[in-house]
Amino acid sequence: MAEVLEVRAEIEQQIAGRTVCAQLAELAERHPDAPAYSDPGDPDSGEDWRTLTYAEARQRVLEIAAGFAALGLERGESVALMMVNRSEHVLADLGAVHAGGVGCTIYSTFAPEQIEFVAGDVGARFAVLGGPAELARWQPVLDRLGGLRRIIMLEGAPAGDERFMAWTDFLELGRARLAADPAAVEERLRAVTAGDVVTVLYTSGTTGMPKGVPLTHTNVFYEVAATDRITALPTLGTQISYLTYAHIAERILSLYLPLVKASHVYFCTDLANLGATLGQVRPMMFFGVPRVWEKMMARLLAVLAGQPEEQQAAVREAMAAGRAYVEAGQYGHTITPEIQAAYDKADAALLGIIRGMIGFDRAQWTATGAAPLPPEVQNFYAGLGLKVIDVYGMTETTGAFTGNSPDCYRLGTVGRAEPGVEVRIAEDGELLTRSPLNTLGYLNRAKATAELIDADGWLHTGDIGSVDDDGFYRVVDRKKELIITAGGENISPAEIENHLKQHPLIGQALAYGDRRPYPVAVLTLDAEVAPGWAQARGITYGSLAELAAHPDVLKEVESAVETANARLARVQQVKKWALLGTEWTAETEELTPSLKLKRRIIHTKYADVIEGLYSG
Repeated sequence: MAEVLEVRAEIEQQIAGRTVCAQLAELAERHPDAPAYSDPGDPDSGEDWRTLTYAEARQRVLEIAAGFAALGLERGESVALMMVNRSEHVLADLGAVHAGGVGCTIYSTFAPEQIEFVAGDVGARFAVLGGPAELARWQPVLDRLGGLRRIIMLEGAPAGDERFMAWTDFLELGRARLAADPAAVEERLRAVTAGDVVTVLYTSGTTGMPKGVPLTHTNVFYEVAATDRITALPTLGTQISYLTYAHIAERILSLYLPLVKASHVYFCTDLANLGATLGQVRPMMFFGVPRVWEKMMARLLAVLAGQPEEQQAAVREAMAAGRAYVEAGQYGHTITPEIQAAYDKADAALLGIIRGMIGFDRAQWTATGAAPLPPEVQNFYAGLGLKVIDVYGMTETTGAFTGNSPDCYRLGTVGRAEPGVEVRIAEDGELLTRSPLNTLGYLNRAKATAELIDADGWLHTGDIGSVDDDGFYRVVDRKKELIITAGGENISPAEIENHLKQHPLIGQALAYGDRRPYPVAVLTLDAEVAPGWAQARGITYGSLAELAAHPDVLKEVESAVETANARLARVQQVKKWALLGTEWTAETEELTPSLKLKRRIIHTKYADVIEGLYSG
């Protein structure tokens, strides 16, 4: 404990008084010409990327801050943001903070009623929206948002409506105001303190309305310092921003961390283009929620399956060497000369080429979080020589508070406590943590705050976990999502689901069985893998629903369930299952924006399907 507190004091001294405003000014002075943010260019003109340097970015931020000040933004007031990942998103957020305000990115998949709640709860005075798609989500509730003074539109500002302002006009206003009175903006940013709230993020709403989590400059810079220590990434590196800035991981990794590491951030505005962007950027670091890693694996497996058997056999042999190398590199293990030699040979012949094909040939840190990464997915990437390591945290802990590192990892765990972070397991198995990463509480939710943080400052995660003798933690499941069968057995649905999803045809799985005699499962096809699987077998179909009902598909899924059951204890085994003809997405409400299951929604939406599995 003394060592933990000593490290904490060291980091606190390192970041003492640090603010986003001061950090950006320092960075722009140290690396004025370093590339900061790159947006996709216009392919018709042959332009791959449009790039701002750090000096240019800070100037733009000051202009935006002046614009917000000119419109009347007061200290502590919030600016709501909803748009795809692009430089304007980061610049608008930083501009709001430099003006003394608070940036609040809202999930673009939120329903109008959720947007109304969040904008009202955070007290948004201004909103910056990307275009017509985002406006369509706001439009139904705009008349009920009386506190909203102005809506700034990057594209498609409605003409003749005084509530709206075009982004170009907003920038022009800011430039004029900054030129006329630069000292006014300087005064505002100097008044920002490390203890001020830098952002409010809202939980993605797995149950009920989302809760606002205020985070301070100190919160985020402690997380940045801890992340920097365990990743050991170089300055002036490259990375891709593609997850929403409403997600704490993206916010830390591609908004705040670059302000310390002077990273070059490339924006991927559409998840469908992620593969191509990876190939262009070849990032040094990459974070993906499990579903992203799963989809990339499925696409690569589909490509490999189309190769001649001789080539497939060579890849399997090479991947066996890669897997052995990554497994031997774990904490407490040893990479023998034989393992190293086999890996070097496989890497030179095939693995390095495959990593290059998918854009990971320069990757030094590849990680996952937000939900458990299925072991077979982690093992697949290990076969390519990639350590896709788990980190664990919450919005309420400013992101990760435990994590594996490239040099200190144990597969199947979420790593050790981050530097200066206390973690313990309560008597009921719940993971608790205490550190400068913890939020002070939920916005406007005193009762929920009291349930989150106890009198001794321990934050209750709601997750059940375990720790081994070397300090590596495992997360078993959500405390409130554990299935208790009619026979009194405690079962982790996530463990069942991860085994079911090991078959590439199965895109999503939900295990159910609370107070029931046995577990059942509701499954969906992987909409990207299934068509290729069907084509390879000469199966014709008109829709995903038709494919899900095809006898060959049902037989294959039945085999997948049997394989999963063989790896589960008897009480965990799925007795009956249903394959749906639809795909689960955030838009169809079965998944959160961070692609986690909304169990209550699924339980309600498919109640008849679940009931049929018990009555049929």
